[in-house]
Amino acid sequence: MTKLFLSLHVLAVVLAIGPVTVAASMFPRTLRTAHDGPGDGEALTTLRMLHRICRVYGVIGIAVPLFGLATASSLGVLGSPWLITSMLLTAAAAGLLVLRILPVQGAALAAVQAPGPGAEARTPARLAMATGVFNLLWATVTVLMIVRPGSTTGA
Repeated sequence: MTKLFLSLHVLAVVLAIGPVTVAASMFPRTLRTAHDGPGDGEALTTLRMLHRICRVYGVIGIAVPLFGLATASSLGVLGSPWLITSMLLTAAAAGLLVLRILPVQGAALAAVQAPGPGAEARTPARLAMATGVFNLLWATVTVLMIVRPGSTTGA
């Protein structure tokens, strides 16, 4: 059962978190393009698609910690410091996505669709920074999952 849970966990990471990290990373650059060329229909379409990918795959990404917990439980490592740290970093990444990245993307998308004097020029840079932190959190979790300092599983 452990191999099944681990396989599902890794597949969920690749198929759910991977697209979110890529789409979220592409959003600020595309937003700059949309700001530079108001009325650029292609940039607007791309922004909509990237935001939708982040929202939909973000929800699907809930499977990652669920399968991760099932795997950790079957391995008997639920109390391991590296796993607890990974869970905290995963929660931080999810919180950043839900509380910062998605709302800013949505507001930026609305501003591009209905341009006005309130368009924030610094939004792409701030969004790029938040996305960079999001990606760094996931990279750290990935390293912890591979290295597992103090792990007793022997791998």
